Amino acid sequence: MNTEVAIIGAGPAGLLLSQLLNRAGVSTVVLERQTRAHVLARIRAGILEWSTVELLRAAGVDARMEREGIPHDGCVLASGDTQLRIDFRALTGRQVMVYGQTEVTSDLYEAQDAMGTEVLHGVSDIEITDLDAARSVLHFTHEGARRRLSCLFVAGCDGFHGVSRRTIPADRRREFERVYPFGWLGVLSETPPVHHELIYSNASRGFALASQRSETRSRYYVQVPLTDKAEDWSDEAFWDELRRRLPGEVAARLVTGPSIEKSIAPLRSFVSEPMRWGNLFLAGDAAHIVPPTGAKGLNLAASDVHYLHRALIDAVRGDRAGIDSYSERALRRVWKAMRFSWATTTMMHRFEGEDSFAEAMRRATLDHLGASETAQKDFAENYTGLPF
Repeated sequence: MNTEVAIIGAGPAGLLLSQLLNRAGVSTVVLERQTRAHVLARIRAGILEWSTVELLRAAGVDARMEREGIPHDGCVLASGDTQLRIDFRALTGRQVMVYGQTEVTSDLYEAQDAMGTEVLHGVSDIEITDLDAARSVLHFTHEGARRRLSCLFVAGCDGFHGVSRRTIPADRRREFERVYPFGWLGVLSETPPVHHELIYSNASRGFALASQRSETRSRYYVQVPLTDKAEDWSDEAFWDELRRRLPGEVAARLVTGPSIEKSIAPLRSFVSEPMRWGNLFLAGDAAHIVPPTGAKGLNLAASDVHYLHRALIDAVRGDRAGIDSYSERALRRVWKAMRFSWATTTMMHRFEGEDSFAEAMRRATLDHLGASETAQKDFAENYTGLPF
């Protein structure tokens, strides 16, 4: 098999990169370890920065998003019964879009099918070689046979546990990590959202988030210890705990129902540098993980794809300046998003064993946000997405 760009991973990063490259006349083959059904069953992020919305438009996969996505002009930060609304539109002239990652992935699959892109599922034992040669090679197993794929460039979009990052020699990688001592217990339910915008709540019992996927489907989270398991939480116990952590007047409006998905996501901040090794380029979770507090995971993957697809198009045509600067440019935006996610996580969560100073700093930070339009504008600029 031969192609110009081999893409490992058929999540939103890999499929979006393939879609943008194909539209520019660059050939791709996409390799995915899981089945398509498994990929589409994953429940992930639901907030798109406006830059991500514009990138999906440029990729020609925006039709259903425009019909079904819900633009949000702001969000609410709560501490106890005190609520502060951050008005994105007034502060920055921008919005975010509520549209689930699963829906984005489904739209991308449909578009890739229409273009006839070769997307192989059930791929295993990938080995990436010749990254310093004119053409690189991927050896892998598919449908019981060992296969070989020759390409100009390799895009590693295969997540934190994928082979791509591990292909970069350990002594040439620099990794940064902060593991948080709690997770988010999330419940998806066929219930109307408790509020038309997201509510991030810092309560005495811990963090909670009231989110949504549509006007009839809600997504809620509560902070839990890492030792908890989703199956230990009954629906009734979850709803009771969520009520205790939301402002009183919000909790009184909460509509509950059976969960259709329940899981616990651990929180981690992680960055691996560099994001390029020879002909290999990392994108998305293969290079970085952010806690979900600032809604940056999918959006950072889209940011990487923005830089990478332009660089690869130019490189295929003979101009290598973009690929030579890709890692530096992508990481500059990654670290800014990492700072925002870390700061928001610290501001909204309670840490086991923290002292009174930590609580006072959290309270002072929220008070400053409430009193300063400049601070609110900084929050809104970061939340809606810094420019590419």
